[in-house]
Amino acid sequence: MKISKKLLEQLYLKEKLSVSQIAKKLNRSISGINYWIEIYKIKKRTISEAIYSRHNPKGDPFVFVKPKNQKESELFGLGIGLYWGEGTKANKNTVRIGNSDVNIIKVFIKFLKIFFGVSKEKLKFQLHLFDDLNISDAEKYWLENLFINKNQLYKTIVTKSGSLGTYKHKNKYGVITLYYGNTKLRNILVNMLPK
Repeated sequence: MKISKKLLEQLYLKEKLSVSQIAKKLNRSISGINYWIEIYKIKKRTISEAIYSRHNPKGDPFVFVKPKNQKESELFGLGIGLYWGEGTKANKNTVRIGNSDVNIIKVFIKFLKIFFGVSKEKLKFQLHLFDDLNISDAEKYWLENLFINKNQLYKTIVTKSGSLGTYKHKNKYGVITLYYGNTKLRNILVNMLPK
């Protein structure tokens, strides 16, 4: 039984339903839906696009806003520079940046909020400490200085002191890593970095 191109475009392209969701909704087989998608030459999503779409059914959870003035341009450049120097680009699905300086993390949070509309409540953090540091003092320091909730902290990683070399001026509050799980935003930031 024929499925109209208009209906298929509405469900697949506009509503971003998966092939299996459309099959279930229309009481059809998956192969039947794929057949009509191919007949109408509707471009199929990649697996990663489909997964992204399933996790973000209302579209991107961020919107890029260009800097509006000199001050914002400076913050934007600083944010990109911090991601270039301190960010983890190897992970393909998450924006990550780590540092022992609370002000660097604050600047990056401000960068994400102003230029991408990322809410601080959506961020996760993980603390990395040496075992000769006080875990509760360090966690309290980061929670209070970043104004974040305890539920935004992943389990603290504790490393045996001296196992990663010797540090004369170890930070007594450890290193914190900021995480924002969004493949698309991670790719946008990586593409903004100088080549």
